[in-house]
Amino acid sequence: MTVQSENLIVEDVLLLLMDDTYGVPAGAGTLHQTLGGAVLVELALLGRIRPEDGGAWYKGTTIVATGDGPLPDPLLQDAYDTVAARPRHVQSQLVTIGSTLWKPLTERLVERGFLRRERRRFLGLVPTTRLPAADTGYEYALRERMQAVLERGEEPDARLAAIIALISASGTLPSLDPVPKWSGRVATRAKELEQGNWGAAAVSSAVIAAAAALSAASAAVVVTTVSS
Repeated sequence: MTVQSENLIVEDVLLLLMDDTYGVPAGAGTLHQTLGGAVLVELALLGRIRPEDGGAWYKGTTIVATGDGPLPDPLLQDAYDTVAARPRHVQSQLVTIGSTLWKPLTERLVERGFLRRERRRFLGLVPTTRLPAADTGYEYALRERMQAVLERGEEPDARLAAIIALISASGTLPSLDPVPKWSGRVATRAKELEQGNWGAAAVSSAVIAAAAALSAASAAVVVTTVSS
C-alpha cells in the first residue's frame, strides 16, 4: 500500500495526533520526542543521517549527518544542520530537534487548510488557542490506510510504516479516533512495525533499523514519563 503525499512524515504524524474537535494533541507530554523522531526518520529515508563510525542502529546510537546538497524542506534542513553541528545520541536529538517543531508545523497545517486557529479567553481573562480540524478529508484518507494495515493486514510502504511505528511508540495509538478498532491483533501489528517488521516495503534494512531505533527511543521516553 503506497501513500502519495506532499506532506512530511512529521506533518502527517502531528495531524493524526491532533484532536479534530478540541484542537489539542494526544500524547502532549512526549510530543517533542515523537515529532523529533518523525523528522529523523525522514532524514534516514533520504539517506542523510547514519550511525557514528558505521555502527549499528539502536536507541542509544550517536547519529551523524551524511550526504551533500540542500534538502527539499527547511524543517528537514534545520534538523540536518543540527545533527551536523553536534552529533549526539538519538534520544538527545529527539528532544533537541522536536522542541523546535510545534510552532512551524502548526503554522503550516493552518496555512494549508488542515487546521484552523481559534483564539479564546478562559473565564474571560486568560487567552487560549485551539487548533481544531478544518478540512478532514486528507486525514481521514490517511486513517483509512492505517486501518487497512492494522486491521486487515495490508502491507504498508515505508512512509506509512514509519508513521504507524512512531505513533505506536508514542503510546497514543489506542486513543486515536476513529482508527483503530483496538484489539490484540492491532496491537501486535503496530508493535511489529515499531520493531522494524515492514514486510515488502521498498527500503533498505539500514533505514528500517534506523526507524526501529528512533521508535524505541521514543518509547523509552514514554515509559520513563509514565513511570516517574
